[in-house]
Amino acid sequence: MKAIAQQRYGSTDTLEYTDVPVPEPGADGVLIRVRTAGMDPSVWHLMTGTPLLARLALGLRAPRLPIRGWDVAGVVERVGPRVTRLRPGDEVFGTVPGSFAEFACAPEKQLVVKPAELSWEQAAALPTSGMTALDGLRRVGRIQAGQQVLILGAGGGVGHLAVQLATHFGAHVTGVCSTSKADFVRGLGAERVIDYTRESLTGTYDLILDMAGARPIAETRRLLTATGTLVLGGGEDDGRWFGPSARSLHALYLNPFTRQRLVGLLSLAKPETLRALADLVTTGAVLPHIDRTFALSEVAAAVDHLVTAHPKGKIVLAVS
Repeated sequence: MKAIAQQRYGSTDTLEYTDVPVPEPGADGVLIRVRTAGMDPSVWHLMTGTPLLARLALGLRAPRLPIRGWDVAGVVERVGPRVTRLRPGDEVFGTVPGSFAEFACAPEKQLVVKPAELSWEQAAALPTSGMTALDGLRRVGRIQAGQQVLILGAGGGVGHLAVQLATHFGAHVTGVCSTSKADFVRGLGAERVIDYTRESLTGTYDLILDMAGARPIAETRRLLTATGTLVLGGGEDDGRWFGPSARSLHALYLNPFTRQRLVGLLSLAKPETLRALADLVTTGAVLPHIDRTFALSEVAAAVDHLVTAHPKGKIVLAVS
């Protein structure tokens, strides 16, 4: 089968469009014929092996898992003997290691049946970014109806989903984005849009979800109520060792000394969160926007677009 493999850390030049064996599902695993695969910043971090601390999990000198990709949508091809919920022919989406390939394997629990409301492209775009947005607002942010909520990076992969979810939860949403995304964010449900290229951030908020990571914590805290919550969920800090997680560590240090809640967001792929997302899709609460779709063989261009073009919503790879 064709796949995007990588034998050493580096730039997009290290990504190979090549032939590899079709994987075999374990006893509780599912083999998926991949239709589409989602692209998010974790692809860049896995490719470059940064921050360096992450290599403890990814592989010290080279990627432990050679095939890139994580988010997936496709059709169940074969199942292991202990699989009870899914059957060959089921259309599913979720997270698998190595989704940038024609076939991929995952434990059954990491997949759910694709809602009919989702296209293949939208289904692949949703898992990681959707779970991050939902965790950031509900589990970590403890969002409540009627709250004033500020979302930094509101036009990006996670941010545009967070705007929809926060609106669904009954919050009054202010989205921060660039000029080119202002109408887009407003159309997602934001009551107010701040164009950070033209105006300063103003207002007072009960909850701030920061998916941009471009502002110092002290500056963002000034926008919170006395007991408000700041959730730090993104940012491409180029710190060699800790990268974006340095801001979360800073928040952890500050949190005991203030009435405000300052929390770093670590969102892991959980079956219950993925199922909750699928339910929210069926109610019309959230729907991913696709900025652009690339062919599997165009993965290098897709990564470059992700890093340099500041996409409106999500990027997807069409596999089959």
